[in-house]
Amino acid sequence: MSDTPKFEVIDRRKMKLEEEQGSAQTPAAPPESKPTEPAAGPRLVVPESKPQPAEERVPLAVATEEAEGEIELPPAPTAEESLQQKSAYDASAQRLEDLVRAQNPAMGAPPPVGFEHLVQQLYLSAMIQMGAGTQEGQRPRVDILGARQTIDLMGVLAEKTKGNLTEAESRTLDTVLFEVRMAFLELTNMITLQGVQAPPPPPPGKR
Repeated sequence: MSDTPKFEVIDRRKMKLEEEQGSAQTPAAPPESKPTEPAAGPRLVVPESKPQPAEERVPLAVATEEAEGEIELPPAPTAEESLQQKSAYDASAQRLEDLVRAQNPAMGAPPPVGFEHLVQQLYLSAMIQMGAGTQEGQRPRVDILGARQTIDLMGVLAEKTKGNLTEAESRTLDTVLFEVRMAFLELTNMITLQGVQAPPPPPPGKR
């Protein structure tokens, strides 16, 4: 138990216990009052009956959140690391493109990826989630909740990029967002209408 992150937080609280013991506030349960004794960890449960438990709990909660945040979030890369990674990525992508073009000499160079490609990807994802592109004779598979999330992502993109797009980019995003929202409205209205027209179940006792 002593090697878990929570006991590191308890050790930080032990400093408050030592200060209290130095000011003649000794715990009532254990007979010994050694300030640096390793049994200070279990005493953290006892101070709940003391007059100031809230003061001791707040640092524990804050320290626990900080410790968890440090574990979950890795350090951000430095500018030099990001530059080196970008250079390596570009070189690797160029080698892949050279291999593909060597096998397909007639294929031209692909256009550079721009903002319109991002909008197109989100648009296609939303429309496929709403059943577009289903082959004839097959029942469309609709992921209405996934479509809503994709459309909301497009809304976030429009909000966060407001004022930073060219006129053509802004017009493209606004038009595509209007179309997917309209398709979502039509689909949800159809689903709602089908639910209303469905025959109600027979009352109990009658068949």
